[in-house]
Amino acid sequence: MTSDTYSVLLVTKDTKIYSLVNIMLIPPMFELSVCQDFNEARRKCDERSFNIVLVDFADGEGTDFAVDISDSSSTILLLTPQEHFDQISYKVEGYGVLTLTREFDQFYFYNMIKVAIAVQYKVQVLSSKAIQLKEKMEEIRIVNRAKMLLMQVKNMTEAEAHHYIEKEAMDTGAKKVKVSELIIKTLS
Repeated sequence: MTSDTYSVLLVTKDTKIYSLVNIMLIPPMFELSVCQDFNEARRKCDERSFNIVLVDFADGEGTDFAVDISDSSSTILLLTPQEHFDQISYKVEGYGVLTLTREFDQFYFYNMIKVAIAVQYKVQVLSSKAIQLKEKMEEIRIVNRAKMLLMQVKNMTEAEAHHYIEKEAMDTGAKKVKVSELIIKTLS
């Protein structure tokens, strides 16, 4: 991961959970923010991105909140009661939410945080690759549009249009996408 500090949002009204988490997630490795209210937590999640969001079950309201924010890039850990663990875990796992029991020891919690950090790293890598792929697809679309215009306006074949764009890029030292954008601007 590129950062040595992980931002963590803890959403709980339970002072015992807060105390345990606060003792374990210490600066400078962790930057801990705490919310006791799910509306405030939603607002905070809208305002900024957290690496990890720890959510207390809170009579089911925490489950709904975890599912609601599951589209974010945060790794979400839902603290569930032992007696409902299997049922809740099954319900949220399809949303990419990790579950752990509310009654946890420090070793178990620490290992889950390590898992969350690893998941967060993978999410960032995949997100970066997705952005690169999207940019590459946009470049291909622009080059293809320029080729189409050359074929329509200048009566070139597809091979001639392709060669023209490549030659212009080579001659000017510009990228094919920049040459294509100029062609589109000129011929449209």
